[in-house]
Amino acid sequence: MRKIQLCCVPLLLAMSVSNSSSSSAGSATGYLLTANKGDQSLGIIDPAAGKQLAEVPEGGITGHEVIASPDGRFAYVPIYGNSGVGKPGTNGQNLVVIDVASKKIVGNIDFGHGVRPHCPIFNLKTGLLYVTTELDKTISVIDPKTLKIVATVPTGQDESHMLAISKDGHWGYTANVGPGTVSVLDMQAKKVVEIIPVSKTTQRISLSADDKWVFTSDQTKPQLAVIDAHQHAVKSWVDLPGLGYGTAPTSDGRWLIVAVPTVNKVSIVDLKTLKVVRSIDVPKAPQEVLVRPDDKVAYVSCDSSHQVAAIKLDDFTVTLIDAGKGTDGLAWAAAAR
Repeated sequence: MRKIQLCCVPLLLAMSVSNSSSSSAGSATGYLLTANKGDQSLGIIDPAAGKQLAEVPEGGITGHEVIASPDGRFAYVPIYGNSGVGKPGTNGQNLVVIDVASKKIVGNIDFGHGVRPHCPIFNLKTGLLYVTTELDKTISVIDPKTLKIVATVPTGQDESHMLAISKDGHWGYTANVGPGTVSVLDMQAKKVVEIIPVSKTTQRISLSADDKWVFTSDQTKPQLAVIDAHQHAVKSWVDLPGLGYGTAPTSDGRWLIVAVPTVNKVSIVDLKTLKVVRSIDVPKAPQEVLVRPDDKVAYVSCDSSHQVAAIKLDDFTVTLIDAGKGTDGLAWAAAAR
């Protein structure tokens, strides 16, 4: 059994927020992609200029999440429907492929029936695209070259909404919202290994940079579950200033960035101590967190404000970027220029 030492040194700092037409978040080569639920479109943002360049219509139905291909050429947007997880509404059954440079839909994947496809992730080891297909209680495996579904992985639970995959591509973890559990999946054997109870309901999921810890937000208490990825059990909890939501780690293993929408803040967790060391004011309803590949900036979608908060991770100052209505899912198209 691995042991970690915890120390109690929380420091809550409210950092300043500024509006700017020119981002102070430093240079970046690539585009920030946003799933704009209210506009039913994909937003393409120039992060260096700090402005949205275009919105690409998705076909009249709402997509919540987005991922970019490893070469940055294409964006993949699952069309979830007009509902929230576990709530009545339409059941999306397709995924659209958008060429980032031409800003046009160039492909479509039809799942054949309503599945509420949601979280897309590339397995960098296999080159395959994984998408949560919520109503089927599965992960659909897609060949991005042929746009064909080549396999499915069962999750064993309802409302498997979000997915995280280990860097070697072997292990998958789903946050199962209604059941309040996390499914541990063997992505190679295509089977469920374990169901981990977390809370009455939970949301969002991420992995630490070393794949040792799985993080998911308790939706009944202001706390974040820290799951041992080897022992398949909740090992500790991180106290938050409100109910947490999306999370993302820095690749250096230093910080976990946590959206806290109930208090309109983003909390910075020190991954050595598993304590919140800063809480930063952001616009209303922060949802998803994306850490830029160079670890210099964390982008946070703010649903109700039609903005993305760009947080510099050296001094935790914030710049706001105007985005589409109901911006939610985020992706980085690293080589799109």
